[in-house]
Amino acid sequence: MPDRRDSPAALEGGASYPSLRGRSVFITGGGSGIGGCMTEAFARQGSLVAFVDNAEAPSQDLVSKIEKAGLPRPWYRKTDVTDINALQTAIRDAAKAVGDFHVLINNVASDDRHSLMEVTQEYYDARIAVNQRPAFFAIQAVVPGMKKMGGGSIINFGSNSYGAKGRNMPVYTTAKSSVIGLTRGLAAELGEHRIRVNVITPGWIMTERQIEKWLTPEGELEIKRNQVLPDKVRPEDVAPMALFLASDDSRACSAQEYIVDAGWL
Repeated sequence: MPDRRDSPAALEGGASYPSLRGRSVFITGGGSGIGGCMTEAFARQGSLVAFVDNAEAPSQDLVSKIEKAGLPRPWYRKTDVTDINALQTAIRDAAKAVGDFHVLINNVASDDRHSLMEVTQEYYDARIAVNQRPAFFAIQAVVPGMKKMGGGSIINFGSNSYGAKGRNMPVYTTAKSSVIGLTRGLAAELGEHRIRVNVITPGWIMTERQIEKWLTPEGELEIKRNQVLPDKVRPEDVAPMALFLASDDSRACSAQEYIVDAGWL
């Protein structure tokens, strides 16, 4: 059976969440891939989306595409998330433009391959600076606004790579496994303010980057061997989970991990 989700038109259907209309959403790494798909999906819900991304051309293209579709124009700033001051400044400036954020999605990551013996202290620190540190400080920046509003939803992004014992990315898997600790470590403290904290853990998502860099014939066999569902998992399969966790429909969900990986064994 052919995969009927080859087209981004899948974003136009699906569930509608009235609680997301007019709600401010901040996404790190929101210009392409899973992040870009979420930016568009929230815009289709009528949310006021702000995002940062270091890749300016695809980010500007996405902003134009969304605006031409008659949807709320996203706020965008080119930002290096390893610069925490720049990241938190962007969050503050975006909040001035679209309002305090009810939703934060910590999506940004980079799964560059590396081997144990090649890793230097500088490389290790640089990978942590992309894959771990921004989430903590983005949360720190949005929480005061969420407390003022009486609640919010923080969605952190993990990866099934460490659970699947992925090879050739030990620093990446170290960083992504820590997302569970960050989520559970904050859930009780923030829950007192009706701020929910959850994790979305994607499997091997067929973004343009993954297809170009890592999807080899051996990778195709790995998908067939490890997924219990036959179709490749795409960004538009992940975005609906983010919409649900951001909406009031998930108001009783916190401190949980939600896996979207086609049943990876």
